[in-house]
Amino acid sequence: MLGAPKFGDAAGWAPRAKGGIDALVKSATAGTAKGMPPKGGRADLSSAQLREVIEYMMSGGKVAAAKPAAAKPTAAAAKPATVAAAAPNPPAAKPAEAAPAAAPAAAPAAAATVAAARAAAPNPPATAEVNAFNRLLKPVGRFNRPAVDSGIHDPSNDMTLQLQPPSTAFVDMPKSMAGNHVDWVKSLDSKAIKPRWDRNDPAAAAVVMDLNIVREVKGSMPDVVYPHKQHTEWLDCSNCHPAIFIPQKGANQISMASILLGQKCGVCHGKVAFPVSECRLCHSKKKAEAVVAGEKKP
Repeated sequence: MLGAPKFGDAAGWAPRAKGGIDALVKSATAGTAKGMPPKGGRADLSSAQLREVIEYMMSGGKVAAAKPAAAKPTAAAAKPATVAAAAPNPPAAKPAEAAPAAAPAAAPAAAATVAAARAAAPNPPATAEVNAFNRLLKPVGRFNRPAVDSGIHDPSNDMTLQLQPPSTAFVDMPKSMAGNHVDWVKSLDSKAIKPRWDRNDPAAAAVVMDLNIVREVKGSMPDVVYPHKQHTEWLDCSNCHPAIFIPQKGANQISMASILLGQKCGVCHGKVAFPVSECRLCHSKKKAEAVVAGEKKP
């Protein structure tokens, strides 16, 4: 994407490797103007983890993990084993005389390996970025967590357990493969949900603007259609204008790089709305065919 070298492509990585691994770690930490977010969107990664990931990508997965050296038994520890092996039927030790069982030598190394694996696991804890599911990140292991595990509610409060689990609340709603697996637009259209427009007046009607804006896209991708109707059923105009989008033709420079960095459409999409991996939901208008010298050309 955007000219980035592919996994294990030595020729593609060579120009970047000239500056050294430290320069690559610094670049990955800060992000790039071309569209790579800082730390690739994983703010929880340490510099050491970034270094290992970069080395892994450059080598095509040929970086071998360091094996812990096996601990050599001491002479004192070896001697009882020799005596025990020589005695065909050693007498059973009395309970008071029985020595405590020695922990296996590999146990500390195994525990360290498990701890390292948990620290590097892609699934964020319930308290971190509970509404984030950017397409560049690996999907969370669980979605629609119950309130006690959501990271939003206080798990020590008894009333948290009384809240309806999202998976139960969403069971009859139209399904989607993105985000929290609910198709919210279809839910609006089918009246499965009815957003409240005014905090004080439950009967207040939403000010819905049924207006589509088409943005022409360079290249072969279909043009983008922005539907005001679905957005204004949820939001007031002031949620987007003018802080995110200036309501003036030609005043908004939008690119996929800026969206991936959380700007423009990326303020919501990839966080609380469907991620940008759902390309056809936005790029939905086929390009008009131009008639040139009596022939149709795309």
